[in-house]
Amino acid sequence: MRIDFTGKKALVTGGTRGIGKQVALQLCGLGADVTITGTKETSFAAGADFNTQVVDFLDESSTNQFLEHVQNAEYDVCINNAGINKIDPLAKVDEKDWQDIIQVNLTTPFKICQAVSEGMKKKKYGRIVNISSIWGTISIAQRAAYSSSKFGLRGLTLAAAAELAQHNILVNTVSPGFTLTDLTREVLSAQVMEEIAETIPMRRMANVEEVGKAILFMVSDLNTYISGHNLVVDGGYVNV
Repeated sequence: MRIDFTGKKALVTGGTRGIGKQVALQLCGLGADVTITGTKETSFAAGADFNTQVVDFLDESSTNQFLEHVQNAEYDVCINNAGINKIDPLAKVDEKDWQDIIQVNLTTPFKICQAVSEGMKKKKYGRIVNISSIWGTISIAQRAAYSSSKFGLRGLTLAAAAELAQHNILVNTVSPGFTLTDLTREVLSAQVMEEIAETIPMRRMANVEEVGKAILFMVSDLNTYISGHNLVVDGGYVNV
């Protein structure tokens, strides 16, 4: 058995960095025709073998243009990875920040699922993965907006999975834990990363390749019967 995406069209939102970029590269390497989104043209890597869509999910006009593209593209695979976060104490969560986080992390995947599933229904085939987080399975202080969006994303996954399974469209959630992305390295010191690693049963953070492999399995033809599942990729953290 091997994973092969030859002849498959795949969409990865937020595919310019981190987990999104990694899974897009893996999909390309396995034969997929991959489209990624980014918020500006300069965010796309020069020479990368992707189709690109510039879209700002906080802008209604930009989002609507993109959704029209999705409706017409007839993707086989969709990975809703784009997301934003802002950490604040509950009493200080700004309403605009709340609305923006819900818009990008939950409302946009909902609209993309609506648009992409129509083409998948025609093909009687589809794989959708919504990227949540361990903070959509458990939570901690100062994550009110982010956790609300990610728990909501899991609810969307369950409802969509129940409705779309009859069309051979499998909808799942992948929830990464602490992951060594470029952004993680930029915002956390080596000491803080070591302290976090000590709280994880495997005593290390995930790398993007490991999370990417989990996503690839869920959207591949090796998965023919899993739908509505939340695959937590966290080295055992949520079970501690």
